[in-house]
Amino acid sequence: MNRTDTEDRLLPVLLICAQAVVWPGAALVRGAVPPSSSLLLAALVAGLVTAALALRRTRPVVALLVVAAACAAGAGPLPTGAMAVLGTAGVALALFTVATERDTFTAVLCLVTLAVWQLLYGLTLHGLSDRNGLDLVLTALLYVVACGAGLLVRRARRARRTAEHLLKRAETERHRLPAEERRRMERELHDVSAHHLTAVVVTAGAALGLRDRRPEMADEALEFAAETGREVTRALGAVRAPAPSREDLPSPGERLRGLVAGFRRLDQVVDCEIDPLPDGTVADAAYGIVREALTNVARHAPGAQTRVLCRYGDTRTDVVVTSTAPRAGSAALGAGLGGGRGQGFLRSRAREAGGTLTSGPTAEGGWEVRAVLPGRTAAPVERSAGWSYRLAQVTAAVGLCVQPLLPVLVVRTETASSSSHVSAGVLFALLAAAQAVALLWLRRAPRAAQGVLLGLALLWPLAMATGDYTGPVLLPPALSMLATCAALAADAARTTAAASDETRPAAGPSPAEARTPPFLKALSVLPVAAVAVLPVAAVAVHTVAATAAVLDRGTTIPVWAVAASATAGASLAVGAARQAGTLRGRRARAARGTQDERLATWTEEAVRDAWAERRRIAAGLETTVLARTAGMVAEAEAGRLDTTAERAREALAAMRALLDTVREGETEPDLRPQPTLQALDLLAHQSRATGRDVEIRLTDRVPERLPTAVDLAAYHAAEMVLAAGGDEPAMLELDVDEGTLTLTATGVPRAARPVVRERLVARVAALGGTLTTDAPDTIRLRLPLVPDQGDKEQGDKEQGAEEQGVKERGHENQGHEEGER
Repeated sequence: MNRTDTEDRLLPVLLICAQAVVWPGAALVRGAVPPSSSLLLAALVAGLVTAALALRRTRPVVALLVVAAACAAGAGPLPTGAMAVLGTAGVALALFTVATERDTFTAVLCLVTLAVWQLLYGLTLHGLSDRNGLDLVLTALLYVVACGAGLLVRRARRARRTAEHLLKRAETERHRLPAEERRRMERELHDVSAHHLTAVVVTAGAALGLRDRRPEMADEALEFAAETGREVTRALGAVRAPAPSREDLPSPGERLRGLVAGFRRLDQVVDCEIDPLPDGTVADAAYGIVREALTNVARHAPGAQTRVLCRYGDTRTDVVVTSTAPRAGSAALGAGLGGGRGQGFLRSRAREAGGTLTSGPTAEGGWEVRAVLPGRTAAPVERSAGWSYRLAQVTAAVGLCVQPLLPVLVVRTETASSSSHVSAGVLFALLAAAQAVALLWLRRAPRAAQGVLLGLALLWPLAMATGDYTGPVLLPPALSMLATCAALAADAARTTAAASDETRPAAGPSPAEARTPPFLKALSVLPVAAVAVLPVAAVAVHTVAATAAVLDRGTTIPVWAVAASATAGASLAVGAARQAGTLRGRRARAARGTQDERLATWTEEAVRDAWAERRRIAAGLETTVLARTAGMVAEAEAGRLDTTAERAREALAAMRALLDTVREGETEPDLRPQPTLQALDLLAHQSRATGRDVEIRLTDRVPERLPTAVDLAAYHAAEMVLAAGGDEPAMLELDVDEGTLTLTATGVPRAARPVVRERLVARVAALGGTLTTDAPDTIRLRLPLVPDQGDKEQGDKEQGAEEQGVKERGHENQGHEEGER
């Protein structure tokens, strides 16, 4: 039995025990034995409530209705307090479960319906007196707290699932990127060998065979061999290190459009609307779903008009393939070719990518496949309710709210009181509703909402005096204080969580800040001042409210003692709220930092593994194929056709041997070379695969070869900037001007944090570079292309160690190839 099952069974039992202590336990202690009919009815209600609460996670809305109805039915004939615990704590627990297990719309609808129903139920029984109005406010406040706590738990649970899903996607891509790089290079090498070297071998062989009858073919074959050899050299150079600004492989969107074009060539009428997709599991799942769906249409409904829709958004990716009914007279020629497992494959693809898939016939007689996959934020997909379901929910809620009015319309006939006096309960209910509305706007307009809450706090003593309130004098100010403390806690949590994202530069003001007028700088300090003044203002306002309420009631305690006590109580409440919010913000910041660190680590490992695969294959090219291709070009330029054909066959054999050894094992961690700027395309690919849009741009002025120390430092700086975290689209642009390499990173607000800046400054300062902050989300690094002598020696050592490892692996590949030959 897990922890959740234990809580589901234990909490209802504890509530029943608490209710038994309140009633009939308290009555039995006083010597008053309740009648057996009351005990029997209480037992029946308690059993029904316990059963409903035990099943609250599977049917939360039904459990809430059953608990509320049972407690309301038992409150009438039973004595006062017989349903006090079950009617408050039981309903609050059921409402909390609705908020955690269902969507926000359903939770808020249940909260409002429950509050309105209880208000109308109370009005039909005994009106809204002072005591009953205050009880209603307290009960509604309890329900709001329970619903809000449930929504917070649901949001935290959703954020945790999103983080876990994002880390799972990053871990999948960590293993996927090296294999994908290996397949890319293998495909490129195969194309080079098939279309270039094979053509040289065939052309040279034909020229040798017809040399006596057609001597002009020898010159043409030699010229073709020389041109092809130079083309092979250029192609293999691109294979070894593709430019970061160029995508050699088609994007997922282009692959989908190519897939649609292929089915159009099969006489299928296919319309498509496809958004750009990043590489990764979501793109692979979308491609597989569209391919399987179009294949099913071609098999079972040839000639049917089909529409492919692929929408890539922040929270979800929608993939919809809809086909019309098959044309009249068309036969499903491929209906018997499938194995009947296509729908299972579709659902498994969507499930592996973290999404859902549904399929079925349409109203027009066609077929539709609809998949919902994660979007940019990698959030797990939740099913969304349709408008008809929402309409049914609202209709049921309105029906429940109208139900208490039916007895009044049918039975109750006495006239309403003509008194113009407004009850304090009505005023309290209005103030509580206004505070609830202010709290709802806290996330969108925090300063305005906090100001409204402070203004409403001063109205509670006025409502007490206007409504002739005679209950506990400190209870209404305490209710107002509770709302203010909730706002202060939320503000402290938000401020603490965002403290790590401060972008204040550590090396002096930027040019943009230097040009800022003084009055704008003064305005920019206002939010910071508001954060510091708000707790003091809250203490002052609530001290005045509590003091006014006590003095209006009348007391023999001196005024200064009342004010001091109110100040102490308000200070303790504000301090506790700020401390709770600060702790929550620190936990959120720590969780985000841990997630960013793991993402950065896995991205680093993936790029290094993929870079090692690229360099391992590049080493084989250096020592085998490229050397023989250069010999082929030299022999062709010298006019020796026999030797040219021999060198071409050797290069082709070496290429095939290299292709055979591409899949042999993985590079040992100690032999993995350090990535340089040529690996930026891998870094951008890995970032895009995990949901962040990253673009790399290199201007034409960036040379192919840079000083080793500068090359390594620039790559590590770019990696550090992206590893700082964030979901914003980022762009890295590299340029060379007057002997200086400039790296400009845009869309990286977290990279300006003091810790990251210190690491970046240490990285570039070793080479005489500088770092500046031009905007809150833009940093610029400058590295001179002629480093100091000590940096040159360090770079030469790293380059020598890397080249030595490449040579050793190249000799191993050459020995293996000669052994096979």
